[in-house]
Amino acid sequence: MKAIHIDGGSGPAEALRLVERPDPVAGAGEIRIRVRAAGVNRPDLLQRRGLYPAPPGAPEGLGLEVAGEVDQVGDGVTRWAIGDRVCALLGGGGYSELAVVDARHALPVPDEMDFVQAAALPETVCTVFANVFEAGALKAGETLLIHGATSGIGVTAIQMAKAAGGKVIATSRGAAKAAAARALGADLSLDATAEDLRAAIADFGGVDVVLDMVGRDYAALNQAVLNRFGRWVVIATLSGATAEIDLAALMMKRIVLTGSTLRARPADEKARLIAQVEAKVWPWIAAGQMRPPVEATYPLADAAAAHLRLEAGDHVGKIVLTV
Repeated sequence: MKAIHIDGGSGPAEALRLVERPDPVAGAGEIRIRVRAAGVNRPDLLQRRGLYPAPPGAPEGLGLEVAGEVDQVGDGVTRWAIGDRVCALLGGGGYSELAVVDARHALPVPDEMDFVQAAALPETVCTVFANVFEAGALKAGETLLIHGATSGIGVTAIQMAKAAGGKVIATSRGAAKAAAARALGADLSLDATAEDLRAAIADFGGVDVVLDMVGRDYAALNQAVLNRFGRWVVIATLSGATAEIDLAALMMKRIVLTGSTLRARPADEKARLIAQVEAKVWPWIAAGQMRPPVEATYPLADAAAAHLRLEAGDHVGKIVLTV
């Protein structure tokens, strides 16, 4: 098969190169997917730079989500058959023509959805569900604050929160991105470069859950705008991982501060999460309440260009490789 390799093990986007590798084989409890599309995510950028190593036992290479057809079924797998259209959450190795995955980590491609859109779902939807609805415990009628609202995670979180009956405040950089978040359903969409975020969010009534992909620069803002019993969930630290926290404010408001990653979770935990996503999120997709916006697609051989596009930060939604 052909797959993307990182020359030297880590480096700039230009280090990505298409090479030939042996075809993987599905073992017991696994399926092999003929990959048609693969999502590009920020953890891929970190791994390429040598800052986010794959966990032990994870497949070699970049790529945490794919969509395609099942072309090999391992022993003990009963749900999937050759030819089934699936998307899947991977521990790595998605930037390739073939990918092997735990059969429990695959989901059916929703009806009337192509492989490009389906490849934009697994990593993003699982991340949002685990952090907004499980760790953040967002309920209907509550308000979710999303920083970086036009990222792949952000646009998905807007749609999922609205589908669940929540209200959404979105922050992003620039008027165009603020308009895009508003068009996706945000009740209040703020341009972080031109507006007083704290005043605008306070006027809206504060927030109950924060999905924080920024880190240090918004720590004080998050503490100020969270309501009593608020939940602050950190999933990335783009502005820095070290922040000053007012513990007295957390105590007085009874705020819960937590965070998580997805990739290193045990296989059984990922299987549980996938099952919850299929039961609760897939019906929203079937009902037309959410569709992942795809900003751009690139052929697998142009993975370097896809990484540069994501690093530039001017996209709205997902970037996907086609195979």
